[in-house]
Amino acid sequence: MALFTLAEARAELARLRPALDEIVTCRADAAELAAVLAGGPPSPLGGLPEWKAAAARLDDLMTEVQQTGAELKSLAPLLVDFPGELDDGTPILLCWLEGEPALTWYHRRDLGFAGRRRLP
Repeated sequence: MALFTLAEARAELARLRPALDEIVTCRADAAELAAVLAGGPPSPLGGLPEWKAAAARLDDLMTEVQQTGAELKSLAPLLVDFPGELDDGTPILLCWLEGEPALTWYHRRDLGFAGRRRLP
């Protein structure tokens, strides 16, 4: 597993932002189209072919994120972790959550999201 420094993780997050923004849009489209397929009201987005296309695009985007070494932990809300270490060697995940303007949080690998803390 590749480890990211804070600077590397922030640079990778900036590079991934267009893909992450597209994930949010695709996720919403797929949810709306799934509601249509479940018998909900029609959508201007379409039906089954458009849902299949949105699902395929989501898969491609998620693969793009994961190929960087980042970990896509949640799709809704979007949560991306970058493996790293504290100065003392403690394994951490640098943690970005949808809606946050920058990468400013981390948590120990063994604690998960509940152990999330602001970076010093």
